[in-house]
Amino acid sequence: MSPAVSPHPFAFPDEALADLQARLALTRWPEPATVDGWGQGAPLASVQALVERWRNGYDWRACEARLNALSPSMTTIDGLDIHFLHVRSPEPDAMPLLLTHGWPGSVIEFLKVAEALADPRAHGGDPADAFHVVIPSLPGYGLSGKPTETGWNTDRIARAWIELMQRLGYERFVAQGGDWGSDVTNALGASGNPAVIGIHLNFVIARPDAADLADATPAELAALADMQRYSTEGNAYALQQKTRPQTLGYGLTDSPVGQAAWIYEKFREWTDCDGEPENALSIDEMLDNITLYWLTGTAASSARLYWESFGSFNAAPVSIPVGCSIFPREFLRSSRRWAEKRFANLVHWNELDKGGHFAAFEQPELFTDEVRASFRSLR
Repeated sequence: MSPAVSPHPFAFPDEALADLQARLALTRWPEPATVDGWGQGAPLASVQALVERWRNGYDWRACEARLNALSPSMTTIDGLDIHFLHVRSPEPDAMPLLLTHGWPGSVIEFLKVAEALADPRAHGGDPADAFHVVIPSLPGYGLSGKPTETGWNTDRIARAWIELMQRLGYERFVAQGGDWGSDVTNALGASGNPAVIGIHLNFVIARPDAADLADATPAELAALADMQRYSTEGNAYALQQKTRPQTLGYGLTDSPVGQAAWIYEKFREWTDCDGEPENALSIDEMLDNITLYWLTGTAASSARLYWESFGSFNAAPVSIPVGCSIFPREFLRSSRRWAEKRFANLVHWNELDKGGHFAAFEQPELFTDEVRASFRSLR
């Protein structure tokens, strides 16, 4: 291992967990909504059930152990600490793969897929599909450093990721991402850097032009309706984080229940869950991700990525090979013909029948198959 890279396990002190429990015990609850269901946000009873599990029975140390089994490490790039998981494959011809999460996700999204991608032989797959897997935490997320200056947008993150992979000895690699990870991965693909030989996206932003709109297919019309619904009903969180991340951060950093509800609602909105997030992810899985945000105090620093980059989500064309996987409950979806105008070398396209925004978290087997299929021709 390079001297510039050192082991850095997850090891939050017992005092931090005790403080969390004390704060949960002192929660001041609002009254119930004046409508049934989720029409005004996360229902009181649902959040109270989530918090009850957080207080009684949930075990953060179990999640910590799973994370620490994947060689968590730290390095400094462009003046900022970058924390990452690193799973080297036992296969000699494995392909280096960079996985990038988004908001309100984390490296925890990939816990179900990292080892299967690295060692398919041990998980019922073809060893020829093996990857060396690198999973960094975005700046301001997880154990990565919190930027103290402006400028850490997705293009700068992409440059840091190239430095990270080369520092680990990977001169050429492929990259995958969803949500903000899609933006970073698109920036990697559009960079022109020969280190990046292909990308895969499960969140595909490709805007239709007037001709596309004039003869939209039924599936495209449904996607356009969902885009409109997101614009009018679903993006208040993004506008808040884009414009006032600091103000938002005070409440979410001080209140674990506030932080939990802010993320829990998105698990309901963006998963393929038939209206109840527990149908897609277990309560403990959601709490793993929520607890990482709480323990690292990253409500404000993670939101600042919206301030830096939300107005310019990467739409640059990509000429290297691109694979796209469209999950049906993704809240913004592209059609193939829209995507082909951005991606001149589209080597894989698949529209799946289940799954949502958190593809690796919700449907790890399907996600793993999609990544393998996208990069198979590049080996």
